[in-house]
Amino acid sequence: MDESRAAGRCLCGGVTFRVIGPIRDVINCHCHRCRQFTGHYMAATSARTADVEIRDPERLLTWYFPVEEAGYGFCRGCGSSLFWRAQNSPGWLSICAGTLEPPTGLTTVAAWWVSEAGDYHQRADLPEQATE
Repeated sequence: MDESRAAGRCLCGGVTFRVIGPIRDVINCHCHRCRQFTGHYMAATSARTADVEIRDPERLLTWYFPVEEAGYGFCRGCGSSLFWRAQNSPGWLSICAGTLEPPTGLTTVAAWWVSEAGDYHQRADLPEQATE
């Protein structure tokens, strides 16, 4: 059995997961959809979809696609924001960093869509990464 690089879960524990391969450092996304999905901004890491093992015996993981190109995964039992994925990158899954069990060993390295950040938020001085 492969050793986990990271493990996480939703608030109620109905959806759990582990990452058995490499995991990216954290990027904060301030776009309006991510803000509405998480209630602030999305701090997310990512891994290859094939390296993420999701356990969901009660089928609580629900995907919402507000636009054709992006979807958000959440637990319909407790409402926890869990995942994000782009339709044009089916091999990758973004994981909400706050769902990971500490210590993560990850670092926040960049921010996306800073121009859409909430007017109440004073962000740390992180480089803005170009988005497509």
